[in-house]
Amino acid sequence: MMVREGVRMVLQSEPDIELVGEAGRGEEAVELTKQLKPDVVIMDISLPDISGIEATKLIKEAVPETKVIGLTMHEEEPYVLEFLRAGADAYIVKRSAAADLVGAIRAVMQGQAVLDPAVTRTVVEGYVSRPGRAHGQPAEPCPLTPREREILVLIAEGLTNAEIAKRLFISEKTVQTHRSNMLDKLGIHDRTELVRYAIRLGLVEP
Repeated sequence: MMVREGVRMVLQSEPDIELVGEAGRGEEAVELTKQLKPDVVIMDISLPDISGIEATKLIKEAVPETKVIGLTMHEEEPYVLEFLRAGADAYIVKRSAAADLVGAIRAVMQGQAVLDPAVTRTVVEGYVSRPGRAHGQPAEPCPLTPREREILVLIAEGLTNAEIAKRLFISEKTVQTHRSNMLDKLGIHDRTELVRYAIRLGLVEP
């Protein structure tokens, strides 16, 4: 299980990652982020003052370009969803390997969203089992074409454009075109928001 000291050691052992600050309280984390404007913040849920979820909201409002990774012991669906709704770009559980955290940092810097495998099934099954999702249909209208939905699912699973192109036997340019069309239709701006949309609609299969 990763704790603060362990996280520090992991990050300091990576030559391409620089640890620029630490905070033990939520409000302190928000203020440090405003001052330092780091690329990535690693945030726990359980903090002595405000929750990590509230701190994430405040960070995203003040420094929207900073990526936030939730690192917590909580694996229950409500915690995951609240963290994502607050603007988190990734959610990793503390019992995961150190390499998973490092991988998540690099992934969010590439515009990807990351859900720990330990919570992915819980989240997806929770959505699929809710009223209005019978027969696998989303509970709200989806403006995407079948091909766009297919690509959206693969994006949510973490595949790159090249991997999606190979899987669907189409060109990377075609994948990028579909992705741009999805962003325009949905009025969103990046891969992370696409993943959140896919989860919200239950388009990702467990």
